[in-house]
Amino acid sequence: MSYLVLARKSRPQTFSEVVGQGFVVKTLQNSIRKNRVAHAILFSGVRGVGKTTLARIMAKAVNCDSSTETPPCNECNPCREITSGAALDLIEIDGASNRGIQEIRELKEKIKFAPSSCRFKIIIIDEVHMLTTEAFNALLKTLEEPPPHVKFMFATTERHKIPITILSRCQQYELKRIPAKELTSHFTKLAEGENIAIEPQAIALIVREAEGSVRDGLSLLDQVFSFGEKQITVEDVAEVLGLVNRDLLIQLVAALLQGDRKTALVSLDQLYSGGMDLKRFTADLLDCFRTLLLTRINGCNELIDLPPEELERFTNLVPEINAQTIHLKLNLLMNMVEEVRNSSQPRLAIETGLLRMMEAANVVPVSDILDKINQLTGGFSGLEDGAVQPVTAEPEKTTEPPVKKKELLTPPTDQQLNSQPESGVVQPKEETEPPILEEQPPLPSEMAGPPLHDTYSEPPQPVEIRSHEKDIRKDWPDFLEYVKDRKVWMSQLLNRSDSVKEAGNELHIHYNDPAECSLLRQKENKTELTEFVLDFFQKDLTVHFILPEEEINGDEQNGESPREKRNKLANDPLTVMTAEIFNGEIGDIRIGPRSR
Repeated sequence: MSYLVLARKSRPQTFSEVVGQGFVVKTLQNSIRKNRVAHAILFSGVRGVGKTTLARIMAKAVNCDSSTETPPCNECNPCREITSGAALDLIEIDGASNRGIQEIRELKEKIKFAPSSCRFKIIIIDEVHMLTTEAFNALLKTLEEPPPHVKFMFATTERHKIPITILSRCQQYELKRIPAKELTSHFTKLAEGENIAIEPQAIALIVREAEGSVRDGLSLLDQVFSFGEKQITVEDVAEVLGLVNRDLLIQLVAALLQGDRKTALVSLDQLYSGGMDLKRFTADLLDCFRTLLLTRINGCNELIDLPPEELERFTNLVPEINAQTIHLKLNLLMNMVEEVRNSSQPRLAIETGLLRMMEAANVVPVSDILDKINQLTGGFSGLEDGAVQPVTAEPEKTTEPPVKKKELLTPPTDQQLNSQPESGVVQPKEETEPPILEEQPPLPSEMAGPPLHDTYSEPPQPVEIRSHEKDIRKDWPDFLEYVKDRKVWMSQLLNRSDSVKEAGNELHIHYNDPAECSLLRQKENKTELTEFVLDFFQKDLTVHFILPEEEINGDEQNGESPREKRNKLANDPLTVMTAEIFNGEIGDIRIGPRSR
């Protein structure tokens, strides 16, 4: 007898032998037990996950003559005939070679007759999506109301190519990829059955190459078994299958994270000398960095389909590197892969790309940088964040002009002292004694002039005391300096605003670019800014950020919004001509009070 490959030799013959499709198997078994088997069933999924196998098991189960609770029994005549392929009532065709309307007409003629030895006549069409549109249309009526003795079983890898009219007439089962844990257990049992010892790491490498397909994994395992050794190592698997050495690959990844240029280039040379395929190497390297990134994100370990031993290895690989750094290096690696595809010197492109990845410094989160800035600025001011720094001004040194002797001086009246303009200046109310005057002889009438009121020495200049409430537009630059003493980064972001405006109990801060105020709009930063506004302006104002889509219409000039004004100024012929003359470009357009 000719040799049977593992993919055929180990094909499941009962539902209990099916790997990794528990929900589908349970549904099918319950439908048989309750006598609720649909007349048309569609199995879809990627290659090698058991679509055709389940269709054949269902064909045996619905025709099984045994009274077992879990058919098929594989002992009665219908089960044995279907297993051996000699059953006349099982018609199995592939849609690729029987895709025309004529083949469907012949099939419809065959199913008119009752089954010869089985209870049902089973029609299995593999890769049913390959049928033509005319063939599908010819099958519609029969598929909707088939004879009671006919069951249709369809299998496809591309369900989206099947017309919706066919899908609506079928009971659909989507088969998933087989998890790595179940594939590892299945392949280990097969190796034990073949009396071949294989290392767990070698099994893990085959499982990773199978990508969730049982048939692909069995083909690779069969190729490794043909190597002829009783003890198979991970190096044997990598050499037989032409794969990248996993240990060298992980060593290279660790060197890229730690910035070890020598180890990275030596590992690359060893991989290159081993005859690695560049496309496969870059794909494996991308997969390693993706796995590393997911291990650094809480709750994402379930997205990694790797054996537990290899998953733990990635988790413990350079644990001090954060997710932001790995993300940065992954982006650089993706750019390198694109360069390698179009490079005439692929190895040189890989080496320069790896060096560029190692030169990229570790990424520090923005929150850590802001905390550090706050600590530094707080150290210079000597105050805690949010504290109001008292301003102490030296008193002005005013020197009174000397009292001129031999001049008759008249002190100013109270009306003159209180006749100062109302500008927030408070006159001192202390009474000052008039200066001591010496008696002088009267002057001649021709030399006498008007009373010398102007020659009286002026009183000391009054100290200006600011009002408790300040004007938003006028005192905005002072407010920025006030914020700068406490939060430098916040003052810089506020300085980028286009305009500010007080509207009732709200402070409207306009931004043309939403990205410039995204940090300020965070809850904790907005609360702190509101406290700064209250401390400085002595007004209980609610801070509101106005973005382009939220700008208030009906501005003072022509009812235009600030955004419309900026667009109008940018497209003004004089502005465009000026930019062309000076070979420049239009940058920020300011229309607020600070630009006037």
